Amino acid sequence: MSSNAPSNTRTVHPRLRGRIAALTISLAVAGVLAGNLPAAQAATAQPRPTSHEGGLQCRGEGVDPTAKVRYRTKTLVKAPLSTIWKLQTDVERWPSWQKPVTSMKRLDPGPLRENSRFRWTTPVPAIPVSPPTTLVITSTVRQLQHHTCIRWTGPAIGEGLRIDRGVHVWTFTPVRGGVLVRTEETHAGDQIETDVPLATDFLGKGLESWLHDLKTTAEARTGDHMRGRR
Repeated sequence: MSSNAPSNTRTVHPRLRGRIAALTISLAVAGVLAGNLPAAQAATAQPRPTSHEGGLQCRGEGVDPTAKVRYRTKTLVKAPLSTIWKLQTDVERWPSWQKPVTSMKRLDPGPLRENSRFRWTTPVPAIPVSPPTTLVITSTVRQLQHHTCIRWTGPAIGEGLRIDRGVHVWTFTPVRGGVLVRTEETHAGDQIETDVPLATDFLGKGLESWLHDLKTTAEARTGDHMRGRR
């Protein structure tokens, strides 16, 4: 949260609205969000409507209940819980299986735990109204329960795009055939709330892509492990 945030939450310059819209389109076309999806799926994927009641929680804490931009989704991952958990919490290795994550730096030593901090980046390609830039996200783990859930918060800042406060919750539940992975995220801030439907669409596509990458990577590693035991 910075004093540089716009003071007027309702008046949106047409150039800014066009910039955010172009950003969403460019991200999908350039593959920052959709690039890890199969081409046909990326072309047609649309975030699914979700209920905001009874949101996900980790140790009794959930997403921002007042945030206007929010999205929740889930998928079944056919892999051991230990494999999925390691992929998700070994944040320094995110760039190895998530193309949109171009850099990652832990800001404290030791295993990921409550109050751990990490800073990561994702590129924003050139669009008609601006040169390429980079979105810098600084996350702080607020709650964590081993093999069960994790919740982190933090701002995301880039030239022409700012999220003052993001809250992200993940839960992992063993079920028949694998692990049910659920995620829910909210974004809040003067700029990101100038076009809530567009920002929600942007957020939803990002979360669907993240889940797809997590599922694909975990299941591939499980398959490799099983083949190695034969």
